[in-house]
Amino acid sequence: MFVEGKFHRTIEASSDFTRVTIIDQTTLPFEFKLIDLKSLEDVIQAIKFMQVRGAPLIGVTSAFGIALAMNNDSSDQSLMKAAISLKESRPTAVNLAWAVNKMLKHLKGYDFNHRANVAWSYANELAEEDIKTNKNIGRAGLPLLKEIKSSPLNILTHCNAGWLATIDHGTALSPIYQAFEEGVDIHVWVDETRPRNQGMNLTAWELTQAKIPHTVISDNTGGLLMQQGKVDCVIVGADRISIDGQVCNKIGTYLKALAAKAHNIPFYVAAPLSTVDKNFMGEHQPFEIECRDPDELLRIKGMNNDGIISEVKIGLSNAYNPAFDITPPEYISKIICEKGSSNPESIGTLLL
Repeated sequence: MFVEGKFHRTIEASSDFTRVTIIDQTTLPFEFKLIDLKSLEDVIQAIKFMQVRGAPLIGVTSAFGIALAMNNDSSDQSLMKAAISLKESRPTAVNLAWAVNKMLKHLKGYDFNHRANVAWSYANELAEEDIKTNKNIGRAGLPLLKEIKSSPLNILTHCNAGWLATIDHGTALSPIYQAFEEGVDIHVWVDETRPRNQGMNLTAWELTQAKIPHTVISDNTGGLLMQQGKVDCVIVGADRISIDGQVCNKIGTYLKALAAKAHNIPFYVAAPLSTVDKNFMGEHQPFEIECRDPDELLRIKGMNNDGIISEVKIGLSNAYNPAFDITPPEYISKIICEKGSSNPESIGTLLL
């Protein structure tokens, strides 16, 4: 993705394999800031405090975390300790464990003296694979957008599932980017996505860079827009998908799906197959939904008239802050992945 005319990825390894450079997503949209992660501990903190976020990006970042750990100690003990620490950094997105497990399996076949170089090579390979996957998600979703004969095509999205949530291109935004490049007249309704405002701070910022027309709305506006006929489809990403099509995504996704169903509006989920959890099926096998610090609800970040970024407290009561919810498959029109689009109940068959 280009930012002010210069190409960037969300994470890149240094040529000497001593660090990775990330876009610090906590400073957007006010400041575009690159920072270096030089250790496993740096990576874990970046994941925990959402300097990197989005399921695919978290996965690749964790792979680079393993590589950084191998620079210091390539023993089996160090490898397992790094894997456990990374998996515990955030619980919901399955891509994190997926990437860590792939690194473990790959590295166990190499002796200690070669593990660091192999780890960096394989982490870079996973990054390239992510870009290819996201391009294919865009290609798979494009026909679904072109089927909707509306100009402009009004798309509602939630949270951020663009290039900032991946290495490049994005998942839910990938079909939007491809459609826009092909000349489709597009307008995006961008949910603010409280409490961390990823829609307003990240998705809107991305769309601005790409010069795609968009409008930020409060999280509670989507239903009214659907009722007024101002939404043609909804596209969201996912942090975890069960093999029978239940979708765990940013809190508020379920409410958008309910409203879309009530108004007969297509509701699409776009995600790589690495987001499908082979160990999860049905309501009787719930996976952990991350509950974040209640203080996130009671504070808000902004920039004052002097250009200084700061946080202010906006509430004093007790707060409950689950980060995700689950949308049942009957509310989902299609799941879009790198292999094409699928009915949600059949997504597990694409893993075969």
